[in-house]
Amino acid sequence: MAGILIGRPGTRAEDEQIRGDSVRLPSARAFRYLMSMYPPLFFAGVRVEQVAEDWTSIRVSHRVRPWNRNINGAAFGGTLYSMTDPFFGIMARGQLGEGYRVWSVRSGIEFVAPGYGVVTATMELDAAQAEEIRQGTRDGAKSITTHSTTISDADGNVVARATQDVYVRRLRTGIDVRSG
Repeated sequence: MAGILIGRPGTRAEDEQIRGDSVRLPSARAFRYLMSMYPPLFFAGVRVEQVAEDWTSIRVSHRVRPWNRNINGAAFGGTLYSMTDPFFGIMARGQLGEGYRVWSVRSGIEFVAPGYGVVTATMELDAAQAEEIRQGTRDGAKSITTHSTTISDADGNVVARATQDVYVRRLRTGIDVRSG
């Protein structure tokens, strides 16, 4: 999460102090385009279809093709996982704004059925959840929240269920809070 460095204005000293943890995200529209071109997603065939302007939801898809399927003709498990990997943390970061350290600290995926054709996932982090995180980290405390989504095929059948724990801590002005 913190490794995504996108267009943060500031001095070199400021950039070194926060080390990418308070990077300003682009607009949701620009983010959708950039993430669709992000090599790990692009070469896996994962496309970001929609990003809500308020960062409350992100929808991604993957079209299984001859060059990106497994030996059984279905989507690779790693590709299904990559469809959900960065997005809960990014939605939290997009809603919270600058001044927060956001990491994915634990994740899991349960494969339910083979994924053929086009598979999609919609991740959601509503504004009330983001506000709970904001309030919980107000005094420098950490927040770890669990989020989940399903990956479904074109008929609505569940292909996989993914979960992710997102760690958030507010950075104090001039202080980089690193303890967990």
